[in-house]
Amino acid sequence: MTAFVDDLVAQVLTLEVALHAARERLAARTDGEALHDMRIAVRKLRSLLRPLRGRPMMDSLEQAASAFGGRSGPLRDAEVLCAELLRLEQADLLPPRGHALQTGYQQLLGGAELNLLLQMLDRWPELCRQTQRDGELQGARREVSKLLRKQARKLGEALADPAHDRHRLRLLIKRVRYGDEAYPQLSTLGKREQALLKAAQSALGEWHDLLQWLVQAERHVDLRELTPLWQQAMLEAERRADEACEALVEHFPT
Repeated sequence: MTAFVDDLVAQVLTLEVALHAARERLAARTDGEALHDMRIAVRKLRSLLRPLRGRPMMDSLEQAASAFGGRSGPLRDAEVLCAELLRLEQADLLPPRGHALQTGYQQLLGGAELNLLLQMLDRWPELCRQTQRDGELQGARREVSKLLRKQARKLGEALADPAHDRHRLRLLIKRVRYGDEAYPQLSTLGKREQALLKAAQSALGEWHDLLQWLVQAERHVDLRELTPLWQQAMLEAERRADEACEALVEHFPT
């Protein structure tokens, strides 16, 4: 148990450092991946904490991470849309969206969600050690292993459903993949499964982006001329996503 908790604390501290570094990059506007890297750090944090739910100090930090994820998600979607507009050489559509992004960055950096998350991360290692001393982490390793198997089984069931929902598959694939990365010592997945999960997540991510852009085109007149292009791309994205998910079926039986 001591080694398990040591690794857990070490991973959380590493993610806290990564989050601080990415926050400083975003504040200085050094590159276009700072927000993405902040979200990756928080995503990995949630993957560590999810299997340990039911303990106050785990739940509180996971809820804070979830709140930051919800607040930062629309900003990341806006970044991805701007990158797509640049790729399509539609620079004239960027100014209002770029201004909104800069405002959004400032609000996120000074917002309650990020401040609370950083404050909780600062206190968390000692709270975790106290929880361990109180005996509240007994059986935690077994709980994590059980949840990882359960998530893989749920993915298998969803993949076997002829009427599967791509949104749900995307969520389940992310949970299985990130859970495996968070607890490699408990993983039952091989390199082949890991590669297939990554490919399926990427294909579903492209499909999801196109879906979001088409929704934006319905709401914003200046994007509507791009609708036919995105609709055509959506057909190909759906095909690739379905093929990537089909490749997973035999590796995740029900």
